[in-house]
Amino acid sequence: MGSLLIFGLGYSGLAIARAAVAAGWRVVGTSRTPSRLPAMPGVEIVPFAGATLSGITHLVATAAPDAAGDPVLAAHHAQIRAAPDLRWAGYLSTTGVYGDRAGAWVDETTQVAPSGPRGQRRVAAEQQWAALGDRLAVDLFRLAGIYGPGRSALDDLRAGTARRIAKPGHAFGRIHRDDIAGAVLAALQQNLPPGIRVLNLNDDCPAEPADVVAEAARLLGLPAPPLTPYADTPLSPMAQSFWAENRKVASARTQAALGRQWRWPSYREGLAAILAEERAHRPGQ
Repeated sequence: MGSLLIFGLGYSGLAIARAAVAAGWRVVGTSRTPSRLPAMPGVEIVPFAGATLSGITHLVATAAPDAAGDPVLAAHHAQIRAAPDLRWAGYLSTTGVYGDRAGAWVDETTQVAPSGPRGQRRVAAEQQWAALGDRLAVDLFRLAGIYGPGRSALDDLRAGTARRIAKPGHAFGRIHRDDIAGAVLAALQQNLPPGIRVLNLNDDCPAEPADVVAEAARLLGLPAPPLTPYADTPLSPMAQSFWAENRKVASARTQAALGRQWRWPSYREGLAAILAEERAHRPGQ
């Protein structure tokens, strides 16, 4: 085991921290709002600006880049490059770097082709992290749409905000939060030489969003929202950028490289597991 520093204890970062602690790792995590975090036995929380890599062997960066670039490297690049014990870094990126493929498949060997500013910033951040591959093993995790407890179509239906938008052929994959944690844990436990590796964290079942909402409604015993044509649906700028891109992402190479299969290979298993967990913690709800 080693010592893991997680830059950003957000939704995915918290799950990674819990998985690493359970596996026996020393875990340090940064947060700009530590008072909002749940109790996490075994996790040392430090301010982002004051994070130190003394004794750290592995790090994970979860923060998204902004117009100024990757915030972790902007603040800590020099000490990351100089850290004497550091041997592995993982960067949580996005499958958005592949851009629009008109519904075609991409995999870990596909060249990036971002379609908009958000994807372009992600590619630039990936390149910054990849530049550390001369002295570290660097894994670039390209994440699909993240869902899990507290963040799924189940919650949208309960809140009355779920919509079923009809855009035939617009199918994409997702990844359960805990499969992200499992993949990151599997990767950092491998003893890799310096270099770059691309890993697609994307489930095995690309699906249209309307089908996911319908399945969530079925599980809850609720009527599915009516289908509304894509052309007639008002969307935010971020939602518009999402719907402008259409691709299917394969992850067979990633699963083979990590020696594991997704625990939730599709949204069906994932949503059912979330609901079962909720009911176990809140019987009768």
